[in-house]
Amino acid sequence: MQGQLSLEGVPAELVRVTPARLANWAKCPRKYRMTYVDRPTPSRGGAWANSTLGAVVHNALRAHFGLRPARRSPERAAALVREHWKGDGFADAAQAAEYLRRAQGWVRDYVAALDPEFTPVAVERWVSAPLGTIIAEGRIDRLDDRGGELVVVDYKTGRHGLRVDDARDSLALGLYALAAGARLRRPCRRVELHHLPTGGVAAWDHADESLAAIRARAEELAGEFQDAVAALDAGGDPERLFPPRTGRHCSWCEFRAHCPEGREAAPDLPPWGLLGD
Repeated sequence: MQGQLSLEGVPAELVRVTPARLANWAKCPRKYRMTYVDRPTPSRGGAWANSTLGAVVHNALRAHFGLRPARRSPERAAALVREHWKGDGFADAAQAAEYLRRAQGWVRDYVAALDPEFTPVAVERWVSAPLGTIIAEGRIDRLDDRGGELVVVDYKTGRHGLRVDDARDSLALGLYALAAGARLRRPCRRVELHHLPTGGVAAWDHADESLAAIRARAEELAGEFQDAVAALDAGGDPERLFPPRTGRHCSWCEFRAHCPEGREAAPDLPPWGLLGD
């Protein structure tokens, strides 16, 4: 009709995504709905000791790199672990004390292996950059400069060691590399997982093709959850649009109390059940 504006050719609004948002959708649409769609948000379970442990180590390393190089030392880094320590999720004070001791040893050894003058490009850096139909966002543990190129570093404190495949196949690390390279206008292809309990490093150097595949996968997942939310807003059935996807992960899901399928699929675990021996 004359005078009527047409939306044909107008680009769709870019979808903001984080690795956690994409992972939640891929792992369990019901959890995605409870996390990002349902209002009010259903009550969540309590703290897990392994998450507390990881957060403490991350905070201690962030504080370590915030010091002037002359003040950095392995012993100071270990002291920072104590300063940031929390006991949430541990079985008792004795278990918490044992993991405090372990975490201090991990961080002390990790820092001892670094050049005292080494300073990252960024620590706990929030990046956000448009990539095709999405805006990829997230907080990177550390960005290094290696020969003029950026390297994404992610700390891990889990009980299991890491493989090269873990770095190569990580959607999160690939998105961080794409977003950091676009935001800082520098090449960023290498991604590394640093496993503090063992001192191991799992690394991968992406090619253009593998980064393009990661972007395409992120766009695909974002399109899926956008379609599901739109259908829900139009009156669709939430159980059909956001079905549970059960598995071992149901044991530690924060919305376990609201999901009978998840409780049936996997046993209860105590909050310290994901710690190592």
